[in-house]
Amino acid sequence: MSVLSPSTQSKVEDNLVSDGVISANELQQLKTKAAGQSQPFFSYLLESGKITDEQLTEALSKANGVPYVNLATTNVDTKILSYLPQDAAEHYMAVPIGEIDNKIVLAMLDADNVQAVDFISKKIGKPVRVYAASESGIRRIINQYGSSGLEHGVVNMLSDQEVKEIDESVEKDQPIKTIVQDSPVSKALNAIMSFAAKNNASDIHIESLENEIRIRCRVDGVLREIMRLPKSTEAPLISRVKILSNLKIDEHRVPQDGQFSINVEGRKIDLRIAISPVVWGEQVIMRLLDKSQTSLKLEDMGYIGPNLFRIREALKQPHGMILTSGPTGSGKSTSMYAMIQEIKNDAINIVTLEDPVEYKIEGVNQIQINPDVGLTFATGLRSILRQDPDVIMVGEIRDKETANLATQAALTGHLVFSTLHTNNAAGILPRLLDMGVEPFLIASTVHTVIGQRLVRRAVPGEVYLSTRPETVAIQQALGSVLPKTKADVAAAGQKLGYQNLPLATQNAYTLVKGKTTPDNPSGFKGRLGIYEVFDVNDKIQGLIVEHATSSDIQKVAIEDGMVSMRQDGYLKALAGLTTLTEVDRVAAMEG
Repeated sequence: MSVLSPSTQSKVEDNLVSDGVISANELQQLKTKAAGQSQPFFSYLLESGKITDEQLTEALSKANGVPYVNLATTNVDTKILSYLPQDAAEHYMAVPIGEIDNKIVLAMLDADNVQAVDFISKKIGKPVRVYAASESGIRRIINQYGSSGLEHGVVNMLSDQEVKEIDESVEKDQPIKTIVQDSPVSKALNAIMSFAAKNNASDIHIESLENEIRIRCRVDGVLREIMRLPKSTEAPLISRVKILSNLKIDEHRVPQDGQFSINVEGRKIDLRIAISPVVWGEQVIMRLLDKSQTSLKLEDMGYIGPNLFRIREALKQPHGMILTSGPTGSGKSTSMYAMIQEIKNDAINIVTLEDPVEYKIEGVNQIQINPDVGLTFATGLRSILRQDPDVIMVGEIRDKETANLATQAALTGHLVFSTLHTNNAAGILPRLLDMGVEPFLIASTVHTVIGQRLVRRAVPGEVYLSTRPETVAIQQALGSVLPKTKADVAAAGQKLGYQNLPLATQNAYTLVKGKTTPDNPSGFKGRLGIYEVFDVNDKIQGLIVEHATSSDIQKVAIEDGMVSMRQDGYLKALAGLTTLTEVDRVAAMEG
């Protein structure tokens, strides 16, 4: 560490104490010991283990008035790394980590070195925005030039020779898995999967185009491109995926599904593979299922207030159906797993039918659907009913036979969970009618329905007052549920599950933007659900028997106190959990 002026050192010491890193008494004692050993104080502090490299860098950046960034978990896109050669990054201990407002974000050990910043800016050919970072953080990014400098490395790994080896092995009917176990294509695919896992991606898309292949990752529900590769890399890459998934590598005409697992940074991640023929070749969709990153608690998923209360009351029922709806990827299965976790105990037998089994739960008998051998939801459900179950989870009701069997199971003393694809909760009941289930069966078995979507969580930090259009939108959506006077705030908060609710008549509302950082320019991290939940009461039962539309059912449910998905989303936006724009993006599909 360079020698600091007395005033700067004093500021750093004050920052360490004010941030709670070390107490004032302990700091003074360590200063005395360092002086006794004729050792620079901060070097002594680091060697003693009382503070970390990151803590010292952050305190120093505050003292110098320079913004700080922690690079401990940052993974930098290859395109960004390419702006500055590795030798220059090592020489100046500076790395490009992102791009904001057409400026390259630069993390530096010595962020005050104006000459170095000027030189790097000229070398990059763009203006730079400088952040202070620790030496360990910068070295971690420098290592990515070689390890996960993704696109360049993958192209080099996947050579024409690799394609030739795989083609020849297919012709000779050799054991492919042995041939390519440690090959360049294995390392290339591992690099792609590792990048996706470290960035908490839910899916990897390998898409065949006319003259190249495109690889995209879905992070927090939004797809983004991470690289494009030459067309020659398509065959070995997709063949390797098929090998790992135990699929036929010489079959290119029909869709294939498979699965395998990987370990990334000590986390076991299950992958579900779907391969389909497309115009220019084959498309691979890899869904990443990381149980360690998923909370199976209803509260953590975004259930709150009346929605949480209704579900917990429904779970106390000994029989009947709890149904959830939403598009693919809206968290329906996770909701069902969370409900199973709520009621799971040694006194009941829980059996599930899933396609696929996404998370393995100890103490639950989970069955994987396999249509190739005749094990469908319908045939599996018939078998389950002979296994003395108390609770049955059916992954999805897709047809009339499964729908009728599920309602019969609920009618004969079982608690049944399942999902349907509808736009909202109210749409579930007409959908069952369309499947041919008798109205009286639906009315007497279905007691709770859920509609859901996933929105991105805003990173807390930046807030602002709502604009006039945003204020009007909030009042239109929440005018009926927000308190009208200050005297009503406590009661409304208790009912809705939120503290310090604003008034329905305010001129503006405090909203969150989502704090952007160099390694997270979107301002979002993670997702949570927005929900609508209602019970099938006498009024709604009457509507079902009369074959009412979903809009009629929705209207009655709201009159009876249901919080709609849009309302739930807006309440979460007012609580600073997400943004209005994000809720509107997702709830626009509510229909």
